[in-house]
Amino acid sequence: MPSVAAPVLVHDSPLVAAGHTAAEGALELLPIAAVVVGVDHGELIFELPNAVFRLLRLGTEATTSALSRDLGERIAAFLDGSSLRDQMPWQVGDSVEQRWFDVRLSRIGMRGRRRCLVTLIDQTGEMRTEASLRREMTTDSLTGLPNRAGFGDRLEARIAAGLTNYAVLVIDLDRFGRVNSCLGSMAGDEMLITVARRIKGSLRASDVLGRIGGDEFGVLLAVDSDREEADQVARRIRKVLSTPFRLSDFEIRVSCAIGMAFGADTIGDAEDVIRHAQFAVRRSKETGQAEAYETRALDRAREEFAMETALRRAIDAGQLQLHYQPICDLATGRVIAFEALARWVGEDGRDIPPSAFIPVAEESGLIVPLGRWAIDEALRTLAVWDRRFSSTVQMAVNISPIQLQRDCLAPIVASALATHGLAGERLKLELTESALIADPDGNAETLRALKATGATIAMDDFGTGYSNLAYLQKLPIDILKIDRSFVTGMMADRDKIAIVRAILSLATTLGMETVAEGIETHDVAQTLAALGCTYGQGYAYAAPLSADAAYELLVARNS
Repeated sequence: MPSVAAPVLVHDSPLVAAGHTAAEGALELLPIAAVVVGVDHGELIFELPNAVFRLLRLGTEATTSALSRDLGERIAAFLDGSSLRDQMPWQVGDSVEQRWFDVRLSRIGMRGRRRCLVTLIDQTGEMRTEASLRREMTTDSLTGLPNRAGFGDRLEARIAAGLTNYAVLVIDLDRFGRVNSCLGSMAGDEMLITVARRIKGSLRASDVLGRIGGDEFGVLLAVDSDREEADQVARRIRKVLSTPFRLSDFEIRVSCAIGMAFGADTIGDAEDVIRHAQFAVRRSKETGQAEAYETRALDRAREEFAMETALRRAIDAGQLQLHYQPICDLATGRVIAFEALARWVGEDGRDIPPSAFIPVAEESGLIVPLGRWAIDEALRTLAVWDRRFSSTVQMAVNISPIQLQRDCLAPIVASALATHGLAGERLKLELTESALIADPDGNAETLRALKATGATIAMDDFGTGYSNLAYLQKLPIDILKIDRSFVTGMMADRDKIAIVRAILSLATTLGMETVAEGIETHDVAQTLAALGCTYGQGYAYAAPLSADAAYELLVARNS
C-alpha cells in the first residue's frame, strides 16, 4: 500500500502523528481491532488494518471482508454525510464461532479524501456470558426443559410474529404432592424427569415442551384451523402417562388434567395464553377430559372476584341484612321458629341473590365472618322481639360446611347466646345433609360441642345427600328437614308421597322431629300433617320477611 505523506487529522482517535508510518504505528498500539476505511472510485477500501483486526480474520481487503459486506452501506452513508461519529452493534459468524462487536466510526481527513477510522470493541465474552445466564434463567435445572420464562419467550416470539395458528396445552399432574411427601423429593424428581421424557417422546420435533410449574408442563404446538390436532396430542400425552411409573419399590399410576388455549388475534401477551390454559385445567379436573378455554368462563371468574371484593366491603360495612321466614305448626298454624336468611343489596341498589354470593363467600373463605355475623344478628333480633313480646320461638341459622370445618363454632355460639341473654334451646343450627355425612366422625365432636350450648341441630335438605343411616343414628341430630324437591308437586306424584312417608317413618324411629320445606299451598300442608309431619315452612305461610314484618306476623299468629 503506498504511503501517505500528507498530515492526518483524527477526531477522537489515536492518529495524532503525521504520515503513514506514524498512523500505522498508532493503530498497532491499539488493543482493539481498527482499520481506516475510505472510498476509491466509489468502492470502499481498507487502509492500515492493525494486528488485532488481522488476528480476528476480518480481512485486509474490503471486497472480501465480512465488515464491508454487513456494514458497508452504513459506513458509506457515514462517509457521505457530515457526522463526526457513529456507533452500531455488529454480530458476525455462525452459531459455533459467533462474535459480537461494538463498532464505532470516527471521521478523519487525509488530503480532503473521505476517510474514517473504524474501531471494533469485542463484546463476545460479555455476550456469551449474558446468553449463558439467560439460558440458566430460562431453563429448568431438573429436566433441562424451558421453564416458565423460557416457555413464555418462545410463545411471545410466535405472538410477535403475528401467528395465531398455535395451541398451548397445560398438563397438571395428579397426586404429585403425595409422591413427593411419601416417597421423598428424589423420587418426585425422578418422576418429573420421566414424565418430561415421556411427553417429549409423544410430540413432534417442532413442538415446544416446558416445565412451567412444580407439577405443571406446557406444550406449544402449531395447529391448523382444525383444532382436532390439539385433542390428538392431548390423547397421546394421556396415553404415554397411563403406564405406571416405577419409583423405588412401587408402581404408581399418575393421571393428569389438560387445559388448552388457542391462538387468537385478540391475544397479545404470552402470559394471558398460559393463564387461559391453566384456567381450562380446572374444568378438566372436574370432567376428567382435556378441556379448551372458554372466554365466558374467565369472565365469570372475574365477575366472582369482583363480587368477592364487594362482598368483603359489604360485610365490613355492615351492609347485609337478615330476612326471616316462619316455620309453623302444621296443625295449628302457630309460628314455632324463624329461619334467618342473608340478603344483600348492592351499591347500585340491585338485589344480589344468595345463590350468587353464598358460593363466592364459601370459595373465598368469607363465609366464616358472614356466618358469625348471621348468628349474632339473628340472636340480637330474637332478643329484641323477646323484650317486646313474650314468646318461646326459636331462631334457625344456616351453618355452611366451610364454617363447620374451619371455625370454632361452639365458643362462637356460646358467646353470642351469652351476649344477648338467650338460652341455648332458642337457637337452631341447620346444617346440610352432605356437610354432615361427608365427615361424620369429625363432625360428631363438633356437633356434641354445639349441643352442649343447648342449641338444637337440624339436618337440612334431607334426602338429597345419600345419607349413611348408620352415621345418621350416631350423630346428635334433633330435626330432619325434608327437602323442597320432595314437597313441590307432591300432590300429583305418588312417588314423592312415598318418599316423604318413608322419611317421616325414619324420623319417628330415630326420635327426631320433622320440618317440610317448600310448602306452597294449604292442601300440601294438610296432607303432610296427615302423613305425620309436624312442622312446615314455605310461601303458603309467608315469604322471607324483614325483621319488623316478621315480628308483626309472630304477634298476629301467636297472640
